[in-house]
Amino acid sequence: MNQDLVYEIEYMIELLTKSGFFSKEEILEILEDQFIDEEIDFLKFDISSNNSNNDNFSILESTFEKLTQKQIVCVHNCGYDIKEGVLDIFELYAHLINNGLTPEGFCFYTFVDIEEAIYESKLKITFGDFNKDENKALSIGKIVSNQLKEANFDVNWDESVNSQIEIVNFNWDKSYDENKEYELEGAYEQFKGVNK
Repeated sequence: MNQDLVYEIEYMIELLTKSGFFSKEEILEILEDQFIDEEIDFLKFDISSNNSNNDNFSILESTFEKLTQKQIVCVHNCGYDIKEGVLDIFELYAHLINNGLTPEGFCFYTFVDIEEAIYESKLKITFGDFNKDENKALSIGKIVSNQLKEANFDVNWDESVNSQIEIVNFNWDKSYDENKEYELEGAYEQFKGVNK
């Protein structure tokens, strides 16, 4: 196996592990999909769980819970990038509406945002409303930004609907928890639980 491929696999393992969203089995599945054309025994690579302390992530999680109480549906690890994240959030919106729940707006971050948080210490949050109303989207952005500031995060945002809210100097420290559901399923359950 050439060295570039080894580095690429090791980088993916480190990123997936540090993200804190995937079990060892899920990481192996992702690697097999990603490198489907290669004949690789991924069990030869060291895939161990991270030993992060969850301090910052717990605050972020708590902030998302508070936003959910304000009728904003919040998704951790929503899609790979913004394009996929937006498709996912509108799919989630359809499920919520079909179950008699009416969120005012949304916020989420993607896997690309997690990668940036891990390696560049900033987490970008995408926000908006479901009716493409710029004024309402802006008010959702302000609620999200204020809630993040209240949690003592260092927030950078120009108060424009066309830019993401950035948490700067953010230490990504999520550890994997097999007993917790995140992503779309977790956001759905949380919104349903808060807004019965």
